[in-house]
Amino acid sequence: MDTIGWDDFIKVELRVGRVVRAEPFPEARKPAYVLHVDFGPELGVRKSSAQITAHYRPEDLVGRLVVAVVNFPKKQIGPLMSECLVTGFHDADGAVALCVPDRDVPLGTRLL
Repeated sequence: MDTIGWDDFIKVELRVGRVVRAEPFPEARKPAYVLHVDFGPELGVRKSSAQITAHYRPEDLVGRLVVAVVNFPKKQIGPLMSECLVTGFHDADGAVALCVPDRDVPLGTRLL
């Protein structure tokens, strides 16, 4: 495993946001949703494509806290301009389970 220094780690802005809207993304190559995530007043709402259809339904995602990288460059994914990367872990079957805080924290809080 490669090691990194603290200066490398703090370059990645992992922030907490709340899903305010989730909808199917039929144009994606792999099954995915478009998530609209509110990161609070400093960052606002950002969109992301998330391949999380195996474990979640859109209606169950609204209101959930998620952790996302907010300082990657925007990325065009089909017709969607993705503005953040929602994080998760692959389970034993390869499906993605979201990385989430286990308590309420203020929107936009940075992981450190």
